[in-house]
Amino acid sequence: MLRHISRISLAGFAALALAGCGGATPPGPSPDGADLRGSSLGGAFTLTSNKGQPVSWSDFDGQYRMVYLGFTYCPSICPTDVQRMSAGLELFEKENPALARKVQPIFISVDPDRDSVAAIDEFVGNFHPRLIGLRGNQEETDKVVRIFSASAQKDDPDAAEGYNITHTTLTYLFGPEGEPLGLLPTDKGPEAVASELEGWVR
Repeated sequence: MLRHISRISLAGFAALALAGCGGATPPGPSPDGADLRGSSLGGAFTLTSNKGQPVSWSDFDGQYRMVYLGFTYCPSICPTDVQRMSAGLELFEKENPALARKVQPIFISVDPDRDSVAAIDEFVGNFHPRLIGLRGNQEETDKVVRIFSASAQKDDPDAAEGYNITHTTLTYLFGPEGEPLGLLPTDKGPEAVASELEGWVR
């Protein structure tokens, strides 16, 4: 039987945030979110997209980035989180279409052995139409997991040789220069995600 995927609380990551600056009230998280400004999350990488093309972090310059690390064989949590992330973006699009066009949703696989380009393309096709899926080999995947300060550990296989990956289940939001901004509360549903985007995207 597959063991459940671990979920790290938003409060645990809130400690990465810097103290607020003075002056005019800047964009920032709601009570459901977490502030990651000033942390070292993120960084340069190149992976392969769900269309088989090389994609680098810098290709998204000028866009806000919603990022989720997971795997397509995930039994429940990954598809639930990605669905809520996607639905939250769709709600934000309805209220703020111009701002929403600045937001790029991204799914990054932590399962290079099973998540082929075709598997990721099928997976992301179930969610937001602009959702991009990315994959890499084991070395590339390990690098991405590190730069997002995440974790991904393959569990022991079951009798049928299937396996689960216990991994960080957070939805990150990065700014137009690739800077970390906050965490999106996918655990609280699409409305909370949309509200969080409204607080950050300018």
